Amino acid sequence: MRNSICSFVALVGVVGVVFQSTVTPVLAADAVDVVGVGAKPIAGAEMVLDGTRAMLDAKWIYWEGPRFASALPIKWKVVDDAVDTGTVVMSDDPVAAGGKYGTADIVTKKAYRDFRLHVEFCVAKVGGNSGVYLQNRYEIQVLDGDKTPHGMGAVINETPSPYHAYNGTGKWNAYDINFRAARFKDGVRTEKALVSMYFNGQKVHTNQLINQIYGGAGSGIDGGKDGGKGITDTPGGLKLQNEGHDVRYRNTWLKELDLKDANTDF
Repeated sequence: MRNSICSFVALVGVVGVVFQSTVTPVLAADAVDVVGVGAKPIAGAEMVLDGTRAMLDAKWIYWEGPRFASALPIKWKVVDDAVDTGTVVMSDDPVAAGGKYGTADIVTKKAYRDFRLHVEFCVAKVGGNSGVYLQNRYEIQVLDGDKTPHGMGAVINETPSPYHAYNGTGKWNAYDINFRAARFKDGVRTEKALVSMYFNGQKVHTNQLINQIYGGAGSGIDGGKDGGKGITDTPGGLKLQNEGHDVRYRNTWLKELDLKDANTDF
């Protein structure tokens, strides 16, 4: 029997949008299912997490950072979706119990620079904690109950939490993100990373600069360099954080982009 942990949330507040600059368009002007829970992959996007064990093993691996304490195969569980048919992936590696981030985080085997991302998550219990890391560097927070700049939906420690857009525990939520990697010349960062985001169909971040990495060496690539300011030009994978809490993921897809202009707005 299916439980009722993650209720289906209908797609709301979705409209067709286009870029207002020379950036390669990401969304079609007449599209209606491009952001929010249940959004299907746009043209050219790759599904990276469909809730099956086969895709989890094929496209993901543990991030073997300084705090890594697990071992392959990936211990995250594949469980029934509570409402829809199919399965979802649940962060449930015992080595991360007690909030030990970096011990059992998973990251895509493929690394990326600029991209359009859609990721759906369900926080099963009050206080549940995880995180979506762009390039295995910059965290978009997943933390139930936290409305601070360290909280739900924030570009962590860079923006206020758009908590008003959160559907709450036991329900599916979606981040839709346009990300532009930092730019470098002769090894020196000349332009900071940039991100725009919809949260459950509501635009919450627009061309937000990301100044640094937070959380130290255990948080991801470059986190231990110069207090998080020693960012390099190395591409990185999409990472999902395991803090020993029951957070579930499904319908995660990504399209690589080449954003010449410093503009990530949808």
